[in-house]
Amino acid sequence: MNPNPVTIVMIEDDAGHARLIEKNVRRAGVCNEIKHFADGTSALAHLQAADVRAAGPVLILLDLNLPDMSGVDILAKLKADEKMRRSPVIVLTTTDDKTEIQRCYDLGANVYITKPVDYENFANAIRQLGLFLSVMQVPETE
Repeated sequence: MNPNPVTIVMIEDDAGHARLIEKNVRRAGVCNEIKHFADGTSALAHLQAADVRAAGPVLILLDLNLPDMSGVDILAKLKADEKMRRSPVIVLTTTDDKTEIQRCYDLGANVYITKPVDYENFANAIRQLGLFLSVMQVPETE
């Protein structure tokens, strides 16, 4: 077992959604470090840095609608990367198009959660995500 705790990398450009996600993940008892990035470029740079790769496993919370690139492109790059492809990716997005959902699963997403526009439903989905994260085990990085 890897002695390093799992770091959660959240790639979400909406500050309100990011706060809501973190609040509800914490409410569910998940106390892992959460690193937030508001765009794909800085998130990929962080995830591809040698010291981050050596630090231990990461779990990625990924929005698809980002200002600088598509979350689908980020997912494809992560899953094509020898060191990152085993990192679990949970897609959290407003996109509920069935083709897009299937595309994400085909690329290697582990879970796809559609953000409801309704705040209460979204908060409930995030609470459930927090419970999921509290019991999930992330594979060690190679």
